[in-house]
Amino acid sequence: NNAIKTMKQILSQSTLLTAASLVAVVTGDEYTHRYKKGDRVDLWVNKVGPYANPQEAYEYYTLPYCAPDTKHHPSNENGAFNALKAHSIGERLGGHALRHSGHDLLFADDKGGVLETCTTEKLTDEQTALFAKAANDQWFYQMYVDDLPVWGMVGEMLPDLDAAKSEKFGSDLSHLEEAVAKHAREGGALTPYVYTKRTLVVSYNDDRVVKVDLTSDPSSLKEVKKGMALTFELDIQWAKTNTPFHSRFDRYLDHAFFKHQIHWFSIFNSFMMVLFLMGLVALILLRTLRKDYARYALNHGPGGRDLEMAEQNDHHGSDDEDEDVDENGKPLLDEGGRPSGPGRMGVEDSGWKQVHGDVFRAPKFLPLLAAILGTGWQLVTLVMGVVLFAVAGPLHGEVHEERGEVLHAILVFYSLSSIVAGYASGSYFKLYFATTPAGRSKGGAAAGGTTQWQLTMGLTVLLLPTILVSILSVLNFIALCYQTIYYIPFLVLLKLFFLWVFVSVPLCILGTLLGRHAKLGGKKSDPFPCRVNAIPRPIPDDIQWYGVPANLIPFAGLLSFGSIFIELYYILTSLWNYKFYHVYGFLLGVYAILCLVVCMTTVIVVYFSLNSENYLWQWTAFYSGSSTALYVFLYSIYYFVFKTSMNGLVQTSFYFGYMLLISLGVGTLCGTLGHWSANKFVRTIFQNVKVD
Repeated sequence: NNAIKTMKQILSQSTLLTAASLVAVVTGDEYTHRYKKGDRVDLWVNKVGPYANPQEAYEYYTLPYCAPDTKHHPSNENGAFNALKAHSIGERLGGHALRHSGHDLLFADDKGGVLETCTTEKLTDEQTALFAKAANDQWFYQMYVDDLPVWGMVGEMLPDLDAAKSEKFGSDLSHLEEAVAKHAREGGALTPYVYTKRTLVVSYNDDRVVKVDLTSDPSSLKEVKKGMALTFELDIQWAKTNTPFHSRFDRYLDHAFFKHQIHWFSIFNSFMMVLFLMGLVALILLRTLRKDYARYALNHGPGGRDLEMAEQNDHHGSDDEDEDVDENGKPLLDEGGRPSGPGRMGVEDSGWKQVHGDVFRAPKFLPLLAAILGTGWQLVTLVMGVVLFAVAGPLHGEVHEERGEVLHAILVFYSLSSIVAGYASGSYFKLYFATTPAGRSKGGAAAGGTTQWQLTMGLTVLLLPTILVSILSVLNFIALCYQTIYYIPFLVLLKLFFLWVFVSVPLCILGTLLGRHAKLGGKKSDPFPCRVNAIPRPIPDDIQWYGVPANLIPFAGLLSFGSIFIELYYILTSLWNYKFYHVYGFLLGVYAILCLVVCMTTVIVVYFSLNSENYLWQWTAFYSGSSTALYVFLYSIYYFVFKTSMNGLVQTSFYFGYMLLISLGVGTLCGTLGHWSANKFVRTIFQNVKVD
């Protein structure tokens, strides 16, 4: 009976606490952002942590701050102090853990300011060490009022405070910094101090909160000592303003940084690079191809030899073969109007035409490549969808104004785009499976084909999630060990698992089945312009350096990276340096430029590869585009060393873990685009070649 009574008491207390937190949300209308005079406005505390390490963040009350002496004090019944706010999946993935501060804010209070105080117990050794660490490592805290964030510093490392005051120390923080700098030059020891008085000014326009300012009074700095009780004060003030509600977030956006002339110049520079590459492709490839087609026409024209006779002379070509056509690609004629030179007796095919019987042969590791390309098309769709969703912010609400909005959009687009991954991988596998030995044999097509289809489907479903889970599990374990708020709770993991199992996986399987039964050849039974020989052609070894794919792939990745590295700097600064990225129009333009540059550089690499009679172009095309990821990761190392002050295991692990995921995503996306452009190019040039 006693156990039952105890259980009832616990349940009743938890129910009251839940009801109090719900009332806290309903009373202060944070969702419509409209209040009446005297309505309660909640002040939420989010996190504390070192300013240099964005991901090393802890819950606010990890530090021994005291509960304010209000009705929400833990000693009072039904208090909302430290109650956890309801969070979306995107908010939890973004490292948000808002808890009620316990302070009472009444909308448009005309009392001229409310001073709320609280006093801690006498500090223990552990609590003193926590405050000292926070002051030494420059910890900051974050709060929210009506979804508007404010920040403040926990404390400072200072010399003797009396000595600082003797040097005209006042309420101006610059005087404090001067005192610290002078003391540091003299080599003196510094002592931890914490701010004990903060002023919160909430500005409102009509019935809406439009501005929040938080200042810490330097004259309230108190030295942290064991056995000392600290009294904290929060001065709450309300002020009217004419600032419109729709522009209340503009003060958080660093327009001078994101819309700097360098940003505009980088877009213009990347656009000029696209024009240059387009001209290069037109000048080199199209003009060269015209010569190739003209030379090929000579072999099959009147008086010329057929393809078999040309192939017999593969190793006896003339050094003057380039003289068969003029600079415009037209055949040279003699006085009688007939083709002159060696072409008159028939000229051997150029390099890329000699591999017409092998160029559409299935690549090695076909199921793996099909799964990677399917994942790549999913990422292409995902990035385009999220960027367009962000660009359309004025229609549905700016994404940078809502916590976790971008991560929520990523989850939705990832789940829905799984059907794209399945269809792309399934159709690609079907396209090339007929050219494999198992596809040619009747028994193999039935038995081996089923196994290969299942393998392709399984790889498509598991490839990206396996990489994500592997890296994020390590990061989650580290965050859990250090008790930071960036660990993913079990319930969130369970929701993500259900989202993957019941939405993503079925759509991926459906897409694979649709791709398997798709008609890829149109009206023709053969989807390729040329038939594939039963016996593979040997690939020559003695080729020029520019015909070796390994020599060209790094240059292709460098050009692609060169078109985005300025924008990459702005993105990394937003991720790791507390800035709100909001120039999604720039991002959309850079994304389009990246796609064009990747496609054109890959076409050039594949052309040189085919000209060297290397018909294994599928993986070459993918590597050509995906090599961009290597430069992205190398740049992230440079950014970590020279542009940040990050330190410690937690922050270093999160930085390189996330950058590894970003680099792999960029590589897969660019590799897929490169393969697509190369496939279009190869089909186009071989469609114009008639082979018996």
